[in-house]
Amino acid sequence: MEYQHCNLNIWYHLPEEVWDKVPLVYEKMDGWLGFGTEERGEEGIPYWYNFDESKKSISVSVEPSGLQFTALMESNEWEEWITDFKKQATIILGFKVGDIEVGEVGSEIEWNE
Repeated sequence: MEYQHCNLNIWYHLPEEVWDKVPLVYEKMDGWLGFGTEERGEEGIPYWYNFDESKKSISVSVEPSGLQFTALMESNEWEEWITDFKKQATIILGFKVGDIEVGEVGSEIEWNE
């Protein structure tokens, strides 16, 4: 397994109506466990597959640069998972979701209200 990283154009300053839909995307994804608590993982952080980040897992945090994913998993499985996340997020959130760092989207949001 390898450490994976992705930074998507889902920014903290997006309107509440967009952020209200983000958990719907989380729940659609394979391996969804829920949000961390005091007892497991980091409180409030979304997790997939495992709350223990030293095992196969995915977690995400909201950063000024966007929604930041970190994962420990095989590269091919990660690519499939994050591709599906971007597809689901694009449908549910109403704008093209992608990784700015690899040129999938520009730095401005283009979404249909």
